[in-house]
Amino acid sequence: MLKKAMPRSLPSLPPQASVMGLPVHLQSNYVDWLLSQLQQKKGVHIVTLNAEMAMQAEQDEALATVIRQAELVIPDGAGVVFYLRLRGKLVNRCPGIELAEMLLTRAASQIPQGSPELAPCPIFFYGGAPGVSEAAAVEWQRRAPGVAIVGTQNGYITPAEQPQLLQTLAELQPRIILVGLGVPRQEFWIAEHRHICPNAIWIGVGGSFDIWAGSKDRAPGWLRNNNLEWTYRLYQEPWRWRRMMALPQFALKSLTYW
Repeated sequence: MLKKAMPRSLPSLPPQASVMGLPVHLQSNYVDWLLSQLQQKKGVHIVTLNAEMAMQAEQDEALATVIRQAELVIPDGAGVVFYLRLRGKLVNRCPGIELAEMLLTRAASQIPQGSPELAPCPIFFYGGAPGVSEAAAVEWQRRAPGVAIVGTQNGYITPAEQPQLLQTLAELQPRIILVGLGVPRQEFWIAEHRHICPNAIWIGVGGSFDIWAGSKDRAPGWLRNNNLEWTYRLYQEPWRWRRMMALPQFALKSLTYW
C-alpha cells in the first residue's frame, strides 16, 4: 500500500502543463533546479513521462496518483512533446537517461561552486539484472572519477531481502537514488519508500543501467533526433510490440483529448 503523500514544501515548483490530466513540468534547465533542491535538502520524486506510461495511467488510477504526487514530471517521450505542441506548448524532449547523466556529472564535479554540503553527493543504484547496476557504477567511476556511488543493488531481490535494502538506504542516506525496475514498478516503489531518504532525489531510470553497463546499446543519435528511438528499442526487444501498441493509441488521444 502506498503511503500518504508527503507534504510539498518546495519553494518554487516549475510551471506545468497537462497531458491527459497528468502534470508535465516545463523547465529550461531541470538540472539546475534539481541541484537547488539538493542544496536546500528538499526531497524530489522525478517521473519521466512518455506515451506508454500515460496510457497505463489512464487505465490505472494508482499510477496516475503517483505521477500527480511527484514533484517533477519531465517530458521523456516524443509523444508527450507532440501532445503539448498540439496545444501550443513548445517544449523539448528530455529523456530520463540524459537527465540522470547530467545530474550525476554535475554532482561528481561538486557544482554549484561554494556548496560543500553537496560534496561528495552520495548516490545509490537500485535495479537491473544481477551484476548490471554494479557494472554501471564502475562505468560511472570511469566517466566521472569524483562520483560518489555508495551502494548498488540488483532488482531481482526477494521480498525477504527487501528489509535489508531499506535498512541500507536508511543508514547511507544517499542524496541521489536511481531506481531501474521498469514502469510502473519503479514509480510505485519510489512512492512507497521515499520517506526512508526524505532529502533525496529519486529518479525512475528504466533500463539506463543496462546501457551504462554496456549490456544494451542506446539508439543511434539520428534516430533519437528524429523521435524514433522507440523503433530501436523494439528492434532490441521485439517482445515489447504489445506494449508499443500504446503509441498509436496515444497519438489518437492527442488529437481528441481535451
